[in-house]
Amino acid sequence: MNNSNTHDQRIAKMIFASVYPLYLAKVERKGRTKEELHQVIKWLTGFDERKLKNLIEKKVTFETFFEKASLNPDAHLITGVICGYRVEEIENPLTQKARYLDKLVDELAKGRKMEKILRVAQG
Repeated sequence: MNNSNTHDQRIAKMIFASVYPLYLAKVERKGRTKEELHQVIKWLTGFDERKLKNLIEKKVTFETFFEKASLNPDAHLITGVICGYRVEEIENPLTQKARYLDKLVDELAKGRKMEKILRVAQG
C-alpha cells in the first residue's frame, strides 16, 4: 500500500456520519434494508440502534467509532478484497476494522445471505 500511514490517518479522521449515508444508499439501491445494515453493524461493533444513532449525531471519527466498539470475536473470519486490499492482510488495526465494515456492507449489497455475512457457523 503506497503511503499507507497517510491512508490510515485519513480513515482514522473520517467522520462515520459522513460515510453512513453512503452505506445506507448502497444497500438500499440493491434492495436491502436499513434494518439489515444495522444488523450487520451491530454484529461487527456491538452497537444497538440507540448507540449507533448517538454516534452518528455526535459525528465521531472512525477512530472513536471503533474505540467504543466491542469488535465481534469472529471478525477475523471476514476475508477477501475490498478497495483493492485483502482485509486479512491489512496491518493497521483501525484500517482493518474499517475495511471489515466496508466488506460486510459490500456483501450485504451484493445480496449475500445474512447468515453468511454474519459468519454463522455451519454444521
